[in-house]
Amino acid sequence: MNQETFKHTVFVLKDKLYRFANRFLEHQEDVYDLVQEVMMKLWEKREELSKLGSVEGYAMNMVRNMAYNKIDRAGRQAKYLQELPPDIQPERYPSLTQELILKFIDALPEKQRLVMYLRDIEEYEIADIAKLTAIEENAVRVNLSRARTVVRENLTKVFDYEKRRIGSLKG
Repeated sequence: MNQETFKHTVFVLKDKLYRFANRFLEHQEDVYDLVQEVMMKLWEKREELSKLGSVEGYAMNMVRNMAYNKIDRAGRQAKYLQELPPDIQPERYPSLTQELILKFIDALPEKQRLVMYLRDIEEYEIADIAKLTAIEENAVRVNLSRARTVVRENLTKVFDYEKRRIGSLKG
C-alpha cells in the first residue's frame, strides 16, 4: 500500500477513530495521542492491511484495545466508572438531553455501550457492528435493545422527576 492509497483508505478514518477513542478516555490530549499512535501503527502495517476484510474494523479494535491499555497503565478507571451516581450529586446532571443520553450510554455494560455507540452515535449497520465487535448479529440486536431500554428508563425517571419538581414549585 503506497502513501496515496493509505491516505484514501486509512487516514480518512481519523475523525471516526478520534470520536471513538473519546468515549473511553477523559483527556483530549490522550485521545489525540492515541489516534496518532494508531495511525502510526497502521502505517507500519500498511502492507498487511490489504489482506484484511475491514480496515475500519481493525482500526476501531486497535483504538479500543489501546484505550483500555492506556487506562490500565495509568491506573485509572474509565470515565463512566469515575462518576458518582446522580442521586449523590444531583447538581451534576447535564442540562441538555444529548449530554444526559451520553452519560447513560457511558454507564451501560461494555457490550451494550459499544453496540449502542456504534449504532446510534456512529450510525453503523447491525452487520457492520457484528463484524467490528465479533459478536453475532442477533446478539448485537439483543444488546442494542437492552441498552436502549435502560437509557429510555433512565430518561423517563429524570423527566418524571423534573416534572414533579416543576409541579411542586408551581403549587
